[in-house]
Amino acid sequence: MAVYVYSIVAATHPQRLDDLDGVGNPPTSLRTVKIDKLAAVVSDAPEDLRPKRRDLGAHQAVQERLMADGTVLPLQFGFTTRDDDAVREVLEDRKDEFTERLRALEGCVEYHLKAAQDEDALLREVLMESDEARGLNEEIRSGNSSPDLAFALGELVSREVQTRQDRLAAGVLDALRGFAREERSSQPTGNDFLNVSFLVERDKEQSFLSEERGLAKELGEDFGLRLLGPLPAYSFV
Repeated sequence: MAVYVYSIVAATHPQRLDDLDGVGNPPTSLRTVKIDKLAAVVSDAPEDLRPKRRDLGAHQAVQERLMADGTVLPLQFGFTTRDDDAVREVLEDRKDEFTERLRALEGCVEYHLKAAQDEDALLREVLMESDEARGLNEEIRSGNSSPDLAFALGELVSREVQTRQDRLAAGVLDALRGFAREERSSQPTGNDFLNVSFLVERDKEQSFLSEERGLAKELGEDFGLRLLGPLPAYSFV
């Protein structure tokens, strides 16, 4: 039967899983597949596995329990392989890589930060601070309906918005990266100008959170900083 893989941990990890269920309906039983220094937490893989709330919750519960007791390499939801022997082969073939990554993540948690600025406030800022943009806007409002004029204003505003957002993102990163062992940035979407994950050491966690709260207060009500964590270190595996 196919095997569902949740996480990889050191063989010395407590692996307290007796009261947890795996994915599937009915729930599958959790077990570990071990080699000398590593262990993978697995269960049988349901044939009709889908990212339903119950199964996503079961997957996350395993990560959180393991994270509470030590370092974990969490796999994304839905990872399956042939059988227990296939798991052992991967653990053996990549044991140096997995051991190094466990060492790098030791004593750390992930925090994920997204940041956005109110669009209307940003446009007001551009028009207030850019003489060229303000002049073009006033000419259009006075009755000049030339498509070239509207295009020029749109291009200028787009460049100004990007410049400001890049500067804001760099400022936020500079303020927080000193509390993180690693960071991973992703492409922002929607109105966000920042989408980044931080690997934060436990003994710096409160300082990191305090700095993030200070940034949110300093930026003001036109900005939204959305921080998630502590999380298993998905972004750093």
